[in-house]
Amino acid sequence: MNKLLNAALVAGGVLLGSGVLHTAHAQDKVLNIYSARHYPGDTQLYEGFTKATGIQIKRVDADDAGILQRLKAEGTASPADVILLVDAARLWKAETEGLFAPVNSKVLNDAIPVHLRGKATPEGTPWFGFSTRARVVVYDKARVQRDNVDTYEKLADPKNKGLLCTRSGSHPYNLSLFGAVSEHLGAAAAETWLQGLVNNMARKPVGGDTDQIKAVASGECGVALSNSYYVARLMRSDKPEDKAVMDKVAVVFPNQSSWGTHMNIAGGAMAKHAKNPANAVLFLEYLASPQAQNYFANGNNEWPTAKGVKVDNAALDTMSGGSFKSETIPISVVGMNQVKVQQMLDRVGYK
Repeated sequence: MNKLLNAALVAGGVLLGSGVLHTAHAQDKVLNIYSARHYPGDTQLYEGFTKATGIQIKRVDADDAGILQRLKAEGTASPADVILLVDAARLWKAETEGLFAPVNSKVLNDAIPVHLRGKATPEGTPWFGFSTRARVVVYDKARVQRDNVDTYEKLADPKNKGLLCTRSGSHPYNLSLFGAVSEHLGAAAAETWLQGLVNNMARKPVGGDTDQIKAVASGECGVALSNSYYVARLMRSDKPEDKAVMDKVAVVFPNQSSWGTHMNIAGGAMAKHAKNPANAVLFLEYLASPQAQNYFANGNNEWPTAKGVKVDNAALDTMSGGSFKSETIPISVVGMNQVKVQQMLDRVGYK
C-alpha cells in the first residue's frame, strides 16, 4: 500500500515521507474537512485524494464566518481535521483566534512560495495558500479611459468622481486589498486614498462583485473593483445577457508599473484539535500536487500557487494577456493590517 500511495502521489507531483505514511495508517482512514469552497471542480479534487490514499472524506460546507463560529463552539470536541477558507483576511483571523495547528512539511514549504502562506514559527506554518485571485479594475469602455484607472491609487483621483462602485468596504475581499495598499503606501496615505474612494462613489456600496460588473455595463457606474474569477465566469458564460455585459466592459490589472496587482488567496490549514493529523497533512500536501492544483484553482477560474504549476484557462489568459505582474508582499501581513484598515473605513465613512 505504501508503494501504491507513493506512486500515485508522486505521479501527481507530491513526494511524502515514510513517517507521515506510517502515522496515517495508524489512524482511521477518514478525513473531516470544514470547507468554505463550493466549486464544481472540488468534487474531482476530493475523489482524487480518496483514490490515491483510500482515505474517505467527510465534508461540512459553510461560509467562512460560519466555519469559524462552529470551530469555536465545538472547541476540543471538534471533528474537523482540515479547514479550507477563501480569503487571506479570514485565514489570518482564524489563526489569531487559535483555530489552526502549525504544520511542518518539506513538501509544502518547497511547493508554496513564502509570501503565499502564513508566517512560520518554530512549530511550523499555520496555513498555506493553494490558489490566487487578482483584485482587478473593471471599467466602461465607452465612458472611461484606461489610463485613468490603471492603478489602485487613480481610483481616488477626482477625475473619477461619481464613477466608482464597490461592494462593502468591510467585506474581506476589500479588507485584503486595502490592507495591501496600506502596506505599500503607509497608513496615513492609505487613509487619504480611502477617503478619495468614498468621494468618488457613484452610489453607496451594495451587492457582490458580479453586481459591480453588471452596474458598470448598465451605465450606473463607470469603474468597479472585482475579483478576477467573477470576470472569468462571465467570460465563460453562454448566456446572452452575460456576453452583453462583457461586450461593454474592459479589465485592468492595476499597478503593472509599480508594485503589481493585488493577489488574494484561497487556502487551507490543519484544525487545532484535528483527530487525524497525519491524514490532514497528507491532504494539504496533496493540494500542492499539479493534478490537485488544477482542480483547486481551475475549478474557480484561479491561478495555482505551487511552483511550476500552470493552468490552461482561456478566460484567465484572455483577461490578463497571458501574464501580469503581481504583488509579492506577504499575504500574512495583509491579514494583520485588517484591524487598522477597518478603523480607517469607519473614520472616512466607507460602509
